[in-house]
Amino acid sequence: MTYPIRPIDESEWPAFSTVLEEAFGWAPHPTQLARFKAGTEFDRTLAAFDGERIAGVTSVLSLTMTIPGTQLPVAGVTSVSVLPSHRRRGVLSSLMRRQLTDIRERGECVAALYASESSIYGRYGYGRAAGELSFRIDKSRSAFVPGAPGDPSLRLRVAKPAEVRTELEKLFASVVAGRPGRYERDTQSWDNWLADEEPDQRGAGPLRSILAEDDGGVRGYALFRIKSSWDDDGVAEGTLKLQELEATDPAAYALLWRSVLDRDLVTRVEGGIPVDAPLIALLADQRQLRARWADELWVRLVEVDRALAARAYSAPVDLVIEVEDDVCPWNARRWRLTADLSGAECRAVEDEPDLRLPVSALGSAYLGDGALGEQLGAGLLREHTAGAVRRLAAAMSWSPKPWAGMTF
Repeated sequence: MTYPIRPIDESEWPAFSTVLEEAFGWAPHPTQLARFKAGTEFDRTLAAFDGERIAGVTSVLSLTMTIPGTQLPVAGVTSVSVLPSHRRRGVLSSLMRRQLTDIRERGECVAALYASESSIYGRYGYGRAAGELSFRIDKSRSAFVPGAPGDPSLRLRVAKPAEVRTELEKLFASVVAGRPGRYERDTQSWDNWLADEEPDQRGAGPLRSILAEDDGGVRGYALFRIKSSWDDDGVAEGTLKLQELEATDPAAYALLWRSVLDRDLVTRVEGGIPVDAPLIALLADQRQLRARWADELWVRLVEVDRALAARAYSAPVDLVIEVEDDVCPWNARRWRLTADLSGAECRAVEDEPDLRLPVSALGSAYLGDGALGEQLGAGLLREHTAGAVRRLAAAMSWSPKPWAGMTF
């Protein structure tokens, strides 16, 4: 069967959200659903119809995302869902192909998403582009190395997040360009991030904040919740659940982490951090950071030439890359990438290729933390010129490593 696809309008929101609830097993509180609706770009939603019924949906958020060396308009793909009754009928494939065509027509050359299942999106040209460490650290084992940075001009201020929202927004805007994968937050994003009604707390208490500042203003903040707990002997063993910690400099960063790790009546801190978070280097005993790696952002190059030319490179490179792409056929050809520290050019050529790879491999490397070497070792890339993959991987690498930090 074929399923007609078109954008929905606001009157069709109940049917759209029903597909999400069924596909994700999601039972949102009405206030959460209302916030989700408020952030939906209806002209960028798509629904596949089985008669009058919506069988599958997807949507895009218009993001400005940091990539190596600059910021770029990026399509933030979200709400990808198919009714359980319509699985394996081509609904998802039809939606993803139509969406990529729409993204290209809108002028965006890169798409990104968070994958609910990591086995799905490689089929559509997305590559795993960033990772995250979900960590737990015991307060009693969190000492810092000697010589950890400090600044006597810094002081801490406890505040309710809603009351210092302007300061939080300003601080975040000053650091968002510092790491690939981060993206600018609009009013609705901040509404969601600071939401603090009972369903948002999930039994972990109200959202709290602490700011690091000097006479010149705020230099960092931490957002967190505290889940109180006591053992049978009346000894506190609470858990601090870190939502976000941002700082403009190492001294503010270290001070905020010490405030979080030294919190009274708390025995452990949990949260998510980049795989190269400076916290790791600060810890005297790094083994005490009990961490589990997971994939975070997935990236898809919608237009290979424009995307590769848009970013910065860490080393000179001049290679002919043959790209395999059966979803976006306009990418499936040979491209010469010529780049150095001053800029990059990518153009279509007929020259013999130095390497051949699927477009998903370029997506995985795009933000600077790709796995081109391991994919070559696994036989998933084909190298025609010895060392070509190593040179491309070195050029596309970036520090710091990518991380978005807030699911969209």
